[in-house]
Amino acid sequence: DRNILTSVAMTLEAEGFEVETYNDGQSALDAFNRKLPDMAVLDIKMPRMDGMDLLQRLRQKTTMPVIFLTSKDDEIDEVLGLRMGADDYVKKPFSQRLLVERIRALLRRQEAIASDSTEEPEAA
Repeated sequence: DRNILTSVAMTLEAEGFEVETYNDGQSALDAFNRKLPDMAVLDIKMPRMDGMDLLQRLRQKTTMPVIFLTSKDDEIDEVLGLRMGADDYVKKPFSQRLLVERIRALLRRQEAIASDSTEEPEAA
């Protein structure tokens, strides 16, 4: 939904995030192949390539955090999304404030993992 895409982008930009938006899954994949973002918020119902297919392709080459933000509210869709590698699954309607905090939490965890892997081991 274009209105939700615009609203979420505006909220994230107001919170200090750099945001790129794409109207379909194929455009997102093409952009991610050029430059991988720190994380992605995907809808399952996207034209040209749905969110599940996009996630599957992303998981072949990256562990970047991914949140599904979707109107698909069946439990099986949520289970499938998480099993395929989504880090979180947010159902519409949703709280933008909570979405922002979920994004911050995932990015904090990602930063902690990255800093742990770059630290030199201490000598015994």
